[in-house]
Amino acid sequence: MVNGTVKIKNPTGLHLRPAGMFCKTAMQFDCKITIRKKTRYEDVTANAKSVLSVLGACIKSGDEIEIICEGDDEETALGAMVQLVEDGIGE
Repeated sequence: MVNGTVKIKNPTGLHLRPAGMFCKTAMQFDCKITIRKKTRYEDVTANAKSVLSVLGACIKSGDEIEIICEGDDEETALGAMVQLVEDGIGE
């Protein structure tokens, strides 16, 4: 298991289009990919391969998320997912 923390730079957060791109990238890997957002009151987790799960996490601009990868290609997956967020997820 590997993990990394990144800050969402998109002005509108992970709305439908960037969430779709995020999930599409996650689905390219065999490992399990989970995102976790810690809030003041709770920890929210989402399956990075499910658009509905990612949208349900209500990730906004400026939020820090932890990307957790578990499986065969976890290192490669983590690198790609972190890079995608740092590049602004296409926006």
